[in-house]
Amino acid sequence: MDHNSADFLIGGVALRSRFFLGTAGYPSPGVLREAIAASGTEVVTLGLKRQLSGSAGDNGFVEIIRASGARLLPNTAGCRTAREAVTLAHMARELLQTHWIKLEVVGDEHTLQPDPFELVDAAAQLVKDGFEVFPYCTDDLVSCQRLLDVGCSVLMPWGAPIGSGQGLLNPWALRTLRARLPQVPLIVDAGIGAPSHAAQAMELGFDAVLLNSAVAQASDPVGMAGAFRAAIEAGRLGYRSGLLAPQPMAVASTPVAGRPFEV
Repeated sequence: MDHNSADFLIGGVALRSRFFLGTAGYPSPGVLREAIAASGTEVVTLGLKRQLSGSAGDNGFVEIIRASGARLLPNTAGCRTAREAVTLAHMARELLQTHWIKLEVVGDEHTLQPDPFELVDAAAQLVKDGFEVFPYCTDDLVSCQRLLDVGCSVLMPWGAPIGSGQGLLNPWALRTLRARLPQVPLIVDAGIGAPSHAAQAMELGFDAVLLNSAVAQASDPVGMAGAFRAAIEAGRLGYRSGLLAPQPMAVASTPVAGRPFEV
């Protein structure tokens, strides 16, 4: 994959927007519709358990997403075992006519940290069943490699616990993932709280950012969607343009001798 190209490929689909957006917790369907438009997103996630329970209000969420032109990325949020996640993924494919699935298998109730063992088991089965699996995982390199080994072609490591808004808690681990997996599409998912966090992820060379709460729970979700869109685009442009390497001490920016420009 060419990380300098304008488009990037996910499951054979070329995307220009690097902003993936969630749909939970918006004040109203109308605000959600406007936030999707302001974000410029081409991929929108939807919790199938929430949809089936009816707690999303009505079935208008799917229509809102489809009317926006964005692709649906159903997720298995709330699942605790591989078997449960696989069953829900098959329901999503049948109901929503998509083989894309954001795979979530929670292993800890306090942090909502993904269970690496159940996650790999579920991913292996879903890949065999013909799904394009987007696994929500931690930033652990070995766990990520195991997901790739079973056939995942994209990874979604967290920045921080989901909904916490803490930003990138372990930039070193994320930087390591980017360096060790240069050809793998990497999407930072969870923990993003501010546009600056999203810009930082993009400056590290990540391919996209997925977030929900930071937009849905903002005082002005539509304005915040636009702010994140600009931050993600700026972070990507900064990465492509070559960021200044940090220096251990001061380096004069204005020369006091010689020529001001290289000739």
